[in-house]
Amino acid sequence: MENNNNFKTRLKIAKSKIKGDPLSNSEKKGAFLGFAFKLGTELVAAVAVGTIIGFILDSWFDTKPWLIIIFFFLGSAAGMLNVIRAAKKMQKQE
Repeated sequence: MENNNNFKTRLKIAKSKIKGDPLSNSEKKGAFLGFAFKLGTELVAAVAVGTIIGFILDSWFDTKPWLIIIFFFLGSAAGMLNVIRAAKKMQKQE
């Protein structure tokens, strides 16, 4: 009978620990690093794509460096908008 009560007590303690902290500290750090990596990638990718499009169009129309500059800034703006949208989406999920 004593083993049964001891087991129930340990089970209650374990359940309360699980409910109290669903993610451990290292898992939280990993999730935040993943979010940060995603945001950084969004920004860099948009700037790179904009610059590459500007470079290709400049070579076609022989207008160097104007379209590279224009599309660099367009890519930067698009990247910032993507980062803002992704950050808002992450905040809603939490």
